[in-house]
Amino acid sequence: MRGPYKQRLVEETMPGRQVVMRAIILCGALAVVVATFVPGGCARMKAQAPRSVEPTPEHTALPAGSPLSWVQAATQTEVEVLQQQGAFSVRYRERKIDAKGDTTREIIEAKEGGVARLMERDGKPISGADDAAERERLQQALTHPDEFLRHHRRDDSIRDDSAGLVKLMPQAMLYSYAPGQPQLANATHPQVVLDFEPNPKFHPPSMLSDLLTGLAGRLWIDAEDKHVIRVEGRVLHPVNFGYGIVAHFYPGGTITFEQRAIGDGHWMYAQVMEHLMVRALMVKTIPEDVQMTSSEVMPLPKLLGYQDAIRELLAMPIPLQ
Repeated sequence: MRGPYKQRLVEETMPGRQVVMRAIILCGALAVVVATFVPGGCARMKAQAPRSVEPTPEHTALPAGSPLSWVQAATQTEVEVLQQQGAFSVRYRERKIDAKGDTTREIIEAKEGGVARLMERDGKPISGADDAAERERLQQALTHPDEFLRHHRRDDSIRDDSAGLVKLMPQAMLYSYAPGQPQLANATHPQVVLDFEPNPKFHPPSMLSDLLTGLAGRLWIDAEDKHVIRVEGRVLHPVNFGYGIVAHFYPGGTITFEQRAIGDGHWMYAQVMEHLMVRALMVKTIPEDVQMTSSEVMPLPKLLGYQDAIRELLAMPIPLQ
């Protein structure tokens, strides 16, 4: 297998995307950053970022039950949805802005993992040469399934790790009702709004769960569906991953995650924003500034294998420069 193809496969398909995104809902976007450094559906709709609005009288009253009871219910719901990953296919467009630039890709989540085709750079159609390279990369994935499947086989372990983190959230954090219960604009249902901070009595049972010891912030839980629809987090104090050898997160960073229902009981991220300072592998300290948004989300009528998903992407006409 040629080296450049293997590298492009890793960059373009981003294994475990939806699994890790699901973990972010309750664990914060640190999971995505760690995944970067650790080796290794419905009518068409556009996902837009909800905005906080002033609380109205009907939402200022505190919800029934304790804050912890809401987190426990949401945790159970999110774990159940995590276990659905790989059981349905969805197609969407993703725009990602980071240190490497501004790119837009068409993505299909298949049974074996996500496949993507580059559409735009810096908001403009890609060149004919870039499109030829994309087609070659996707054809290579069809020709060499072993490499693709080996790359995505890690998704199962990512899913297990993510579910484990989510299950720890009720005990890893202390929760309280946010004053005024500020609601999100354009949300379908009222939300229960909770503030959270690290529980000083929590002892992380694993290296990965160390990530939960330095996060504080606010989360919005759909009062009817019991899904977390938005998380705003900040890094309170230095957080080590792997005793600081794998990664060290500096205080002051912020993370935001939003998700939307896409039909048939399925949920998907709408926006992720990370502004973090990370030292990777004890070598280099770098800013991690990432913004990812999804749009034109369309659940597919049946579960696709990755080869069928690639063929659909290759058959799609796209504008070129």
